[in-house]
Amino acid sequence: MRKITLAVMLAAALFVAVTGDAVAEHPPQPQTKESRDALTPDAALELLRAGNARFASGAPLQRDELQEVRLTSGGQFPYAAILGCIDSRVAPEVVFDTGIGDVFAARVAGNVLDDELLGSLEFATSVAGAKAIVVLGHTQCGAVKGACDGVKLGHLTQTLSHLEPAVAAAKAQVPPPHDARNATFVGRVTELNAEVTARAMTERSPILRALVEQGKLKIVPAVYDVSSGRVTFLG
Repeated sequence: MRKITLAVMLAAALFVAVTGDAVAEHPPQPQTKESRDALTPDAALELLRAGNARFASGAPLQRDELQEVRLTSGGQFPYAAILGCIDSRVAPEVVFDTGIGDVFAARVAGNVLDDELLGSLEFATSVAGAKAIVVLGHTQCGAVKGACDGVKLGHLTQTLSHLEPAVAAAKAQVPPPHDARNATFVGRVTELNAEVTARAMTERSPILRALVEQGKLKIVPAVYDVSSGRVTFLG
């Protein structure tokens, strides 16, 4: 029995040495109020960065999601909120390798900000206690390309109008053509839209601005690469 035990220990040690990672003895648990409240905004952002690093390297945590459902049935204590796009390739919980109950995920074409989403983010932070907001744009965004091309289509026209400041700013920074054919232009609009949206949160919401000024909240823009799975934080 001792030889078997030593063999197992040596095999585990070799796995850690080769992969640089250890196998978790137990699946990760959802945030509690105490663990979430103990986080700083910087620590919350670091959890997201670490989660994306795991996802992009193909080593996500092994979770018992049904158990997470049970553990969060009495309450939720997310540490961050993500404002992302509806694109099917950019699910925030997957991209950041989070569990059930870890993040609020708000999604709309082009990750733009309207009053309803702003109110939701005020709830997520001021009431529910999230410590960070990430505005998550992404490469190859159909909404951004539509805004670059001036697309008009029903209610989508109003949605895309929120991207106009980013399109206008990018035109002053990137040589033409100023449409979806220009990958550099589209990429710059994507970055600027995330940055403009992040700034707009504190400009339009006294509640979010006060949390930021008090050091209780950080709001950062970021861009997800649909080819690599990696998130680049812009602030």
